[in-house]
Parts: sequence; structure tokens; C-alpha cells
Amino acid sequence: MFRQLRSSIASLRREHQYALVVVLLAGLAVWLLATQLFPYHSSNDDEAVYLLQAAMLLEGQLELHAGDLVDAFRPWFFIEDGSRLYPKYTPVPAAMYAVSMALFGEPRVTLAAVAAGNAALIYVLGSMAVDRRVGVVAAVVFAASPLALVTTSVFLPYAPTTLLNLAFAVCYLRGVRSGRLRDAGLAGVAVGLAFFARPYTAVLFAAPFIGHALWTVLRAIRTRAATPDRALRPLPGAIRRNVLTAAIGLAFVGVTLAYNARLTGSPLVFPYQAFAPLDGPGFGYRQIENHAIEYTPALALETNAYVLEYFWTRWFTAGPIGTAAALAGLGVAIREWVRRGHSPRSARADGTSAETDGAGGQYTVDRTVGLLLAGVLVTVPAGNVPFWGTFNLLAGADPTTGLIAQFGPFYHFDLLVPLSIFAAVGFVTGWRRLRASVARGRLAALASPRTARALALSILVVTGLVVGVGNAALVSTPIERNAAHTERFESAYEPFEDRDLENAVVFLPTPYGQWQGHPFQALRNDPDFDGDVVYALDGPPERDFEVLEAYPERDYYRYTYRGEWTPEPGDPIVPALQPLTVRDGASFTGETVVGVADQVERAVVRLETDDAETSYEISDPDDEITVDWGLMANETGGVARLPGATNDTVAIDDADEIELSITLVQSEGATYTYREAFPVRTVDGRLEVIWPPERTGCLLVSDCGTEGTYLPDRPALYDEWEYLETRLAAEDRDPSAPAASQ
Repeated sequence: MFRQLRSSIASLRREHQYALVVVLLAGLAVWLLATQLFPYHSSNDDEAVYLLQAAMLLEGQLELHAGDLVDAFRPWFFIEDGSRLYPKYTPVPAAMYAVSMALFGEPRVTLAAVAAGNAALIYVLGSMAVDRRVGVVAAVVFAASPLALVTTSVFLPYAPTTLLNLAFAVCYLRGVRSGRLRDAGLAGVAVGLAFFARPYTAVLFAAPFIGHALWTVLRAIRTRAATPDRALRPLPGAIRRNVLTAAIGLAFVGVTLAYNARLTGSPLVFPYQAFAPLDGPGFGYRQIENHAIEYTPALALETNAYVLEYFWTRWFTAGPIGTAAALAGLGVAIREWVRRGHSPRSARADGTSAETDGAGGQYTVDRTVGLLLAGVLVTVPAGNVPFWGTFNLLAGADPTTGLIAQFGPFYHFDLLVPLSIFAAVGFVTGWRRLRASVARGRLAALASPRTARALALSILVVTGLVVGVGNAALVSTPIERNAAHTERFESAYEPFEDRDLENAVVFLPTPYGQWQGHPFQALRNDPDFDGDVVYALDGPPERDFEVLEAYPERDYYRYTYRGEWTPEPGDPIVPALQPLTVRDGASFTGETVVGVADQVERAVVRLETDDAETSYEISDPDDEITVDWGLMANETGGVARLPGATNDTVAIDDADEIELSITLVQSEGATYTYREAFPVRTVDGRLEVIWPPERTGCLLVSDCGTEGTYLPDRPALYDEWEYLETRLAAEDRDPSAPAASQ
């Protein structure tokens, strides 16, 4: 088999062999980045949406059904509609990831396949525009660009949609050249899928092709109208091809609208509109979640100017060098079109055009292909001006911050197609001119022809090294930025690596609000919410108890961390996975012991529920404070007790959160507050408590969130005096059973 494969490769044309190497390297590079740089996914939390959606498709689901626990299980960018949840994104990219999940158990295979497919189609398109050599260089330029490398390595829809757009372009142009209806039909399928995947992106890319199709149809109609006995003649091929492409493409538009109707209830309301009605193209007030701006034309132009500048200088191959080559290649094409006018070009049987070497080593760029690619250079940037998502890529005018610093201008991903091909024209034309100069002896005055050729080759090698080193520098920058996030994710998920969880329920923190997968994308539920591990959002006491009730006979955990989770990876966190139990009893006695710093002159002890509180003060405390407290069920529900307070009991609702805080106050006014909180509820005259409590130690404020999370098994994180110990014992328990201590 290996010999047959080697024989098949050896039989390929030299350019095909080069292209095959480029395609394989493109796939390999993305595979390595996806597995080594993004093993826990990136800081763009949209990845979890597509991966969960892919898992849903494998289960035959378009939506999730979470019943009464919908708020505990709501994933990021999912719309909540009663007890069901559905994603804001269409299922095409997710379906592509689902294929490799089903075949290989690894969705990253799709990422490598998309990278290889894009490089292969760029080769074909470049060959159709000029010849195979330009196609090979175009594939290299595309695959080596920082934007293609980084964006294709994560589970986002931009590279897969470009794959569909490229397939459409290649099939459409082959249909134009060959006249085959099969190519026109495949073009319709590709553009229809692209529209289903990202409608706005597909329209921007296809706009020049649609214009060309309309022009060719109108020209065929005029020609037919001027032909005698036209009623007896079949429809011109241009009309039949384009009608077929349009019909199939519109069929997929119908599928898209049907999908909308299935999920949102209206064919004209896309899921992203249901999620955020003001998140769409256009000017004026725009909003998604708690983020809103007045998106004016002036702001749009300023934003897109920045984005295009960063695209050309930081995210395209070799930055300014590659951009200059693309401009030179476009200039070559325009010059040849103007000089030669429109002349048909010979075509090989495989659909690629024969090489036409212009004077001075220039190539002739096929007018149809070149004009359509030039059109994409216009429609993609122009169409993104009224799209405020472009604004959200930036964090001001600094290209080293915001999403653009890590993933590039991915809304402009399709620009890589024409830029790569025109850059290849520029690079190859430059080399051809240099080689032609050597052949004509223009360097003979400097040296012999042999030396001149060696000098020309040396210039080529040096230029290649400059381009390669410059591109490596550009690629390394976003890799380093993403690597910093990966290091934090590696630290965050360490407790899950150290513990083999089975038949478990894990409560997750909510640094960005009540969303799963935002930011902890690797902690995802199965679509049926019944996997080995079920992840639920930490929430109100009543909901937490409902989650535990829905999953009896499981092990329970709380995932927490010390530190603040922010978009910046430099803020360290210390994670912990804490086992939880549900303690049951008619009454409980609790004891909390805390350490006291020097110069503390008083302490305030406070016990709170959601609706009430009680407290007392301790003057001149020792180096340790012990607080006794308790819980007791009664006829009306229950009470929490704080002996020593003026009013030593507070009522407990059916489901409540108990908070005990001890605030140390120094003479100059500085404070340190120990705080512990736990859910409790009353059931049939008894109490249930989720234990141990969440604990924090906060300087100067009474509640500092996860920044002050107290981790008793990490004493090195705290000063010698800083400790918190708590015990809870059920008074009606078996006397031989030990008290719970944390």
C-alpha cells in the first residue's frame, strides 16, 4: 500500500507534489497548534458553544431540555426558552466538528482537515487565476499567515466558512470554464452551506460572483434574443448553469429559514437575534448582554481602519512585505488587463490555465478570476463597516489587547483568499523578472552569467529568509499571548487532572454570571445532562438543593479558586475541588475558630440569612476567637442561633443561605473579615445543610468574592495568624458518629 501511495505521488506533476506538501504541512501545523497551544481551548468562549452543539447533533438534538433546572445548566450563548435551550449559532460548523468526533473521537481532526482543505483550494484557485506555480505560492502564503494558523486552530466558524466559500468559488469558476452543470450544482451546494453557516459572511464573499452571474445571464439573454429561431434552440449554458446554482443555493436559504422557524418560531428571526435583538449589522444603538454602544458611521470607519491596518501589518503573511507583494500582484494584473484587453486564455483539461509569461517575466492573470478576487477585496471590508462586531474585536486602538491580539481580525478572514493569490502573483512575478534579467545578461557587467545566476539565486534565498523570519516573528506574538491563557487554564483544571471523577455532580463558579462554559469551556455537560460528571452552576440555595435532588446517589463537589478570574491571564488563581455532603438533622451545633492579628482592638460577629441578621461585638480579643452558633428546625421552618447576640435567633426560610462573618477591627480602622456561607433548607421538620461552607478572608471589605477564598489545605497562602476552622454537628446524630469538621 505504501509503495502504491509513493508511486501515485511520484506520478504527480512537480507543482502538484509541492502543493501536496504544502497542504499536508498546513494540516500538521494547525493540528500541532490545536493540541499543544490550545489543549484546554482558548480564551474565546465561543468554542464551547460549537463543541456542545456538535455533541447535540450526534445525539440528534437541535436543542437541550433541562426541565426546571434550566438556569443551573444554561451554556454560554444559548437562548433560554422555557425549559429548553438552543444555541445562537447555526449548526453547520458544529456539524463539521461532529464528523471527526464520530469518526475519530477527536474534533481537532476537523481543524487540521479545514486547514489542509483551505490550502488545497487556494492552490486550485491560484492555478486557475494564473498557473500552478502561482497556486503553490498562494497556498504557502495563505497557510503561513498568522490569521490562518491561529484562527483555524480553534473551534470557531471562520475558517470552516471560508472552506465552503472557496469550494463555491472553485466550482463556480470551473463551471464557467467547462460549462458542466455538475460544477454549477456543486457551487450551489457550497454557497448554500456557507449561507447556512454564516449568512452575512457568505453574502459578502459571494457578492462579486453573484454580480458576474447576473451579467453573464443578461448577456446570454441578449444574445438569445438576437438569434433567429430562438424558440427552437435550448437555453444557453450560462443561463442553465447559473439558474441551477441559484436554485440549489436558494434551497439552502430555505433550509436556513426553516431552521430559524424550528428554533425561534419565526423564519425571519435568526437565533442570534433571539439571543440579542440589537446585535446585528447596521448603525445606531447596538447591544449584546450588558455591553452596548452607539455605533455611528464615524466610529465604524475608524474601527475598520484600525482592523485593516492590523490585518495587513500583523496578521497577513510577512506583514508589510506580504501586503506589498499583494499590491504589486494586483498592480501586475491591472496593468496586463489594461494593456492586453480581454482575451480568452487556453485551459488545460484539468481546468487550470496554460502559463502565459508576459514581457519581463510577468504573468497574465485571468480576467474573470482576477476581477472576482479583486471584488472580494472590496466587498469584505466594505460589508464589515456596518457590523459592530468588528468594534468588539478591539480594546481601544491598541493591537496588543482585545480579541484581535489573540485571534486576529477573524471577521475579515475571507480577505486572505484574494490577498494570498495576489501576493503569490507579486512574489512569482518578481522572481520571474529577476530570472529574466539574468537570462538577458543584465547582470553580466557585474560577473559571468554563472555568477549572475548564483547571485540571483542568493537574492531569492535572502528574500525568502527575510520573509520567513518576519512571518515567524508575527506568528510567535499571538502564540505567546495565547500560551499565557493556556498556562492559566492548565492551572485552573489541575484539580480535575488529579482526581478521577465518576458519577459526580460539580458546582461551578460564575465569574462572568450564570453561564456554563464561560470561561470554563472544558467542563461541559453531555446533551442529556446525565454524563459521568454533571456540571451545575453555583446559584441560589433552592436551586442548589434541586440539583442535588435530581442527581441522588452521586458524589458532590464544589469547584472554586482563590483569586480573581479576569480576561487578563496574568492574574494567578489557586483552584480547589472540594467534596460536598448534605447533612440532615433536626438541629445542629456549630463552632467557628479564627485567628486574630496583632493590634486588633475589637471584633464584630454577625449571623445573617437572606432577610434578617443579628450580631454582637467582642472587645480586646485574644489571638483567637471562638464563635458558637447553631441551627434548629421548628414549627414555622427553622431558626439560626447566635448565642451572645441581643436577639440571638433569626428565621430560616424554606431554602436560605446562612452567613457567619467575623470582622476584626484594628485601632487605625483597618479591617479583616472572615466569612463563611452555606445553603440550608427545612424539609418535614428537619434541616438539610450543604457542607462545608464557602469561606473567604477579606482585607478592608466584608465580601471580596473569590479573591479571598479560604483554602484550608493551602496554609502557605496565609499569614501565621490567618486561619479559619469550623465544625458542624447534628445533635440528633448517632453518638458514635464523628462531627463534621472543616
